Order: sequence, then structure tokens, then C-alpha cells
Amino acid sequence: MSEALCEHAGRMDLGRLHPWIVRAAWAVLPFADGPAFAAALDDRSAIVRTTASVGLWAVWGVALCASMVLHPVALTVLRCAAPAGVVAASWASWRSGGAAGGFALAATLVASVVAFLPETGVAFVNGPAYPNERRFPLRVPGPLLLGPLQLAWALTVGAPIAAVLLLAARQWVPGGIAAVIGGGALFVLGRALHGLSRRWVVFVPAGLVLHDPMTLADPVLFPKLQIAGIDVADAATDALDLTQRSPGLAIELALRETASLVLTKPGQRVGPTVDADRVLFTPTRPGAVLREARARMGAGAPSEAE
Repeated sequence: MSEALCEHAGRMDLGRLHPWIVRAAWAVLPFADGPAFAAALDDRSAIVRTTASVGLWAVWGVALCASMVLHPVALTVLRCAAPAGVVAASWASWRSGGAAGGFALAATLVASVVAFLPETGVAFVNGPAYPNERRFPLRVPGPLLLGPLQLAWALTVGAPIAAVLLLAARQWVPGGIAAVIGGGALFVLGRALHGLSRRWVVFVPAGLVLHDPMTLADPVLFPKLQIAGIDVADAATDALDLTQRSPGLAIELALRETASLVLTKPGQRVGPTVDADRVLFTPTRPGAVLREARARMGAGAPSEAE
């Protein structure tokens, strides 16, 4: 018992420490990237150099502020800013060369990797959760990883940045086009990108809730007494697949009786209603989900995997 308590305490301490690792990774970037960006922008016009410098400070400041707030919105901001930092650092490294450029790129890559760690997602989505809740994010749907997600990010984040720089360089036509595209994408695709930060399975005192707006029309509560077990899914299972073909280890939730789930449909919020007594979902940390299930439901979750 004492060993289990020590293990649990160790995980809790690491969970509290992780947000500070995220903040530290972003806090050092001005010192790590500054020389490389200064060298890369040195031969640009004064207006472009000033605009780029202000933009870099603004993106870094917004990302650092986001790292201070444990909330799904802050997670979206952080994960949109991280790739932008990598692209900018790659350009600065190519332009400036030398050790300064390599160090800037390495530091920015570390900050970006930390922003996308599963532990980062867990920490930020649990920020506004009730004390007796525990949320675990779901993995990004597989088809989105094959291009649509990257394109959405480029239009939502890259197009506005490109528009500002082009307009500063007095490239009025391409700058105006980029501004129109970026503004529309920010309004339409920004909400879609944030939707990826609002997908999770959450343990509550009454049972387990599957909150996935990309799959379900409304969050679904599976009462504790209705849950027969939670375990790693078998490859041959015929359970209702709610994983959206996400890569990673799928978890199967077995129920004592069928539950009615209202699915979403492309282009519509409400789709067909399906009755199922077993469902599949893919969390970013399957082992942590099984540990939480075992702690709350006892023998209902016999296995553990990472």
C-alpha cells in the first residue's frame, strides 16, 4: 500500500512540475534565438526588421502568457505558436548559419516538442476541471494528420503572419491576398483547431464521460454501475469505433447494457443514433486512463499499458 501511495505521489509531483517545464522552455527562447534572428534580419529594410522583431516578441509573449494559464484555449494557442516558432527558427538558422543558428533551432524544437507532449495536454485540459474530475485528451484523428491539419495551421497562423510581413515590405497585392485568406481562415479554421483541444475522456464521481465534439453530438455519461470493464482493445473487436482512426493504443469500454449514442455527421452537428454495449476511443495516455479507471472502479480495469 505504501509503495502504491509513493508511486501516486510521485506522479502528482511530476504533474505539478510539468507546466513549469513548459514555461521554462518558452522563457529561454529570447536568449537562445535572439542572436540568430538579429543576424538573419540584419540586411532587411528598417520597416521589415522592426515589424518582424515586434511580431516575434508578440508571438513569444502570447505563447508565454498561454503557458501560464492551464486551460484548453491556452493549449490551442501554445500548439499553434510552437510550429510557427520552429518555422521562424529554421529560417533564421538558414540565414544566419553558424552555432547561433543551430542553437536557436535546437531550443525552439525543444519548446515545440514539450508543447505537444501528452503530459502537456493533460495538464492544460484539467486546469478548469472540477477537483473530483480527471480529464485525459484524445488523440488527433488519423486522417487529419495526413495533410488537412497542417494546411489548416498554415492558413490560420501562417497566412496572417505572411500578410503582415508582405505589407511591411510594401508588397501590397500579395499582402492583401494573404490578409484576406488569413482573416477568413482565422475565423473558420481557428475554431476547428481549438476543437482538437476540447476532446477528452473524463472520469467523474458518477462514472466516465466521453466528450468528443468531432464524434458525438453531445457528451455521453457512462454511469459507473453500467461499466463492465475498461481495457486495451483487442485487434478483432467489433466494438463501436469512435477513435476516428487515430494512431495509438485504443481503449475498449465495455458496458453491462446498451447505450444510445448520437453521432455527428460531416457538415451536420447531429447524425445517426447508434446503440452499443462496447465503444472504442484512443487517449493520448492510455496507461494513465487505465490506472485512473482501476483506482475509481476497481476490478473494472484489470490491465495497464502506456
